[in-house]
Amino acid sequence: MKAFNLDFYSSYNQFFIFDKNISFDSTEEMWTDQAFLDRLSMLPGRLSVGTACYGTVRAELRLLDNPSNKNDFNDYDHVVEGSINIKSGIIQIIACMANEPELEISVDPGVYRIRIYSSNLGSVIGDEGDDFYLLEIWKQNFTDRLVLKRMKGSNGN
Repeated sequence: MKAFNLDFYSSYNQFFIFDKNISFDSTEEMWTDQAFLDRLSMLPGRLSVGTACYGTVRAELRLLDNPSNKNDFNDYDHVVEGSINIKSGIIQIIACMANEPELEISVDPGVYRIRIYSSNLGSVIGDEGDDFYLLEIWKQNFTDRLVLKRMKGSNGN
């Protein structure tokens, strides 16, 4: 397992996970009503992760050799998974409204599953709080977005 700490400013309550070769046009078509509720938008070669804060994103990214077997979600407010095809072999983490990636990771080209564990979402007041995001990434065939734990108070719960 490789781990990377992230601490960066991102606008509009989101940050992105991209295949390096995907062009960035607009986020408008990314956020359907369901994607907003699930806190994850999926389009070919790009994911958008919904955050509670409008500002600083604190996260840890873990690149796993095998699928995650974590199934105790008591420490998290929301847990969601999505898939992304990384044809270029480079995963980028990009802040919303940024021109350069916060992190680039070289991987074998292929489809990856990404699980996002969101915690301390209720701590956010206005634009600031102690929300935290754990991202686990492993190679796996493509499957649709799946919410493993929905934040209380969200529609659908």
